[in-house]
Amino acid sequence: MLKKFFLIIGIFVFTIAALNLYVYQQSAPFILMSNVESVFPVGIVPGAGLNRDQTPSLALRDRLDGALKFYEEQKINKILVSGDNRYVYYDEPTAMRNYLVDKGAEKSDVVRDFAGQRTYDTCYRAKHIFGLDRVAIFTQTYHLWRAVFLCRALGLEAYGIPIEESEYIPSRYRYWLFREVFARISAVWDVSIAKPLPILGDPEPIFP
Repeated sequence: MLKKFFLIIGIFVFTIAALNLYVYQQSAPFILMSNVESVFPVGIVPGAGLNRDQTPSLALRDRLDGALKFYEEQKINKILVSGDNRYVYYDEPTAMRNYLVDKGAEKSDVVRDFAGQRTYDTCYRAKHIFGLDRVAIFTQTYHLWRAVFLCRALGLEAYGIPIEESEYIPSRYRYWLFREVFARISAVWDVSIAKPLPILGDPEPIFP
């Protein structure tokens, strides 16, 4: 009985490690240095939560600042801010746009995706709603592997740009790392088997 228990645990751990390694191997060649000279039509910023006052969280500000730096250096032409807006009083994309505009981005260059509830949804809608093909993704390193993996699996020529990360609350950061291990497994499941449809709607091409 004990042998069977340890065998099951071993298989479970091996599966988790193998799927995480698979996501890493699929995305690692497309993670670029932040000083890369490539130019992209659009940079995608996935949501990362709002503060109680409806301003971007520290983690989200880091993502937005990373995209803004590329925008100021004319390495991206537009910024797609994708986040959650399921509730009347929680509007992540608008908070993200306001932050970028306050820091100097042209309002017309910041496009809001109101149905980016998950990274999968953000990638799917970038392709099928906003008509994108080649994009740069701005997020924390721990999340970048999955974001690039998902976007490329869903048909985008996606490249990841590691951002400069602030000092996050250690317990919260450890939780994010732990959660990401299982989120990568979910990502493989979604693109390989489940293939869920996110909220769609009429096409809104960024470049008509």
